[in-house]
Amino acid sequence: MTRWDERIAADLAAIETAGRWRSTRTFDAFGQVGELEEETVVSFGGNDYLGLSQHPAVIDAAVAAAHRWGTGSTAARLLVGTRPVHHDLEEALAAWKGTEAAVLFSTGFQANLGVLGALGTAGTTILSDELNHASIIDGCRLAAAATRVFGHGDLNHLDALLAQTPGPAIVVTDTVFSMDGDIADVGGFASVCARHGALLLLDEAHAVLGPDVDPDDIECDLVRVGTLSKTLGALGGFVAGSRDVVDLLVNRSRPFIFTTASTPPDAAAALAALGVLRSPEGDRLVERLRAAVYRLRSGHPSPIVPVVIGAEEDAMAAAAALLGRGLYVPAVRPPTVAAGSSRLRIALSAAHTDDQIDQLVVALRELALS
Repeated sequence: MTRWDERIAADLAAIETAGRWRSTRTFDAFGQVGELEEETVVSFGGNDYLGLSQHPAVIDAAVAAAHRWGTGSTAARLLVGTRPVHHDLEEALAAWKGTEAAVLFSTGFQANLGVLGALGTAGTTILSDELNHASIIDGCRLAAAATRVFGHGDLNHLDALLAQTPGPAIVVTDTVFSMDGDIADVGGFASVCARHGALLLLDEAHAVLGPDVDPDDIECDLVRVGTLSKTLGALGGFVAGSRDVVDLLVNRSRPFIFTTASTPPDAAAALAALGVLRSPEGDRLVERLRAAVYRLRSGHPSPIVPVVIGAEEDAMAAAAALLGRGLYVPAVRPPTVAAGSSRLRIALSAAHTDDQIDQLVVALRELALS
């Protein structure tokens, strides 16, 4: 009989032999600049797209919440974990997304697990884009529903699958895909779903630059999932939809029922960040981000700009070369992306300065990566 320590050691050896060993690296930073392994670098790897994690109003809100309610919520929402700031944030998120209600989750990952598990009951079919985020994939795996995968953004394939699907159906897609930075045809998805009576579930985690979604223009049933950790610079996730959908999640979603509520400082930070986002200052930050993206790749629709290289070792070498120039751009490789499509994943922020972006543009050109 093989001992567990031997099994684990063999698994680790296989990972190392395959050249896919991973370990965390401490980045001591406030914003985009910090110390990585005792070297000062500029990060192009984070998802704080508007720089709101460093905004004074956001920080002040988190500090005030910690002084009022403490650093943790102490329990799940249905016990004694709900604080006034949770309700305030849910109301603000619903108003932002144009829905009747919203419900918070401790992470965006849990939001997808929670909504797919609650809605994807036995007898239901979930149809999922082949490039959806891992949280959607795992939500499909945990749901009691059957799952079918359609080609990336392929509305004809989706239409054909729905025509063959008996019973209720859920179509789930990212609106901005986290590794390629491309966007979904939301209007096209809504039309297909309306034709077949399917519910459309949109994950808008990375949709800081769009695509914009107006619920009044969507003819099918719509549920929206988002995160607080990217555009809003805090931590957590949410689901926005009809009051009945939200009530169902509160009563059925296991990640909501059995997880300690998001911390008051995180909720307060997200609420303050949403206030900034929906102000003229937020409009300016969004336009600054868009301009930064266009300086790197004209017309690109999101702040995620991939540089697809191919071989894993070549992607790692490219990341190392950039790091040698003080630019931290993570390499992404299998299993996160398909074999042969390893890449650099550049994530831009409104907090990046013009000089920092210029350094990146020059480095990519000189290393023949652009």
